[in-house]
Amino acid sequence: MTPPEPEESQPDWPQPVWTVEFDDRARRELRKLAPETQKAILGYLRERIAGAADPRRYGKPLRLNLAGLWRYRVGDYRLVCRFEENLLVVLVLKIGHRREVYDG
Repeated sequence: MTPPEPEESQPDWPQPVWTVEFDDRARRELRKLAPETQKAILGYLRERIAGAADPRRYGKPLRLNLAGLWRYRVGDYRLVCRFEENLLVVLVLKIGHRREVYDG
């Protein structure tokens, strides 16, 4: 009796890792927020989004005039982002209170 053929195992390829970058406008908006809000937003991006295999899992696609963009919720604040697929970058475009972040 011959021994069974070893199963071909898949190599442990590393998952693609996304990074987070800020648009100049988003960086200015972040600086205007209270320090504890800044810390919450940066912690969320660092722990959930940066390094995620699929950052879309934590967000929601936007519609209508913001179609193609995504949003993340951090407390009462929203982060409006765009995915740059070819670079594996989540670009934060806008940060603001949920009441006003989607206004013009």
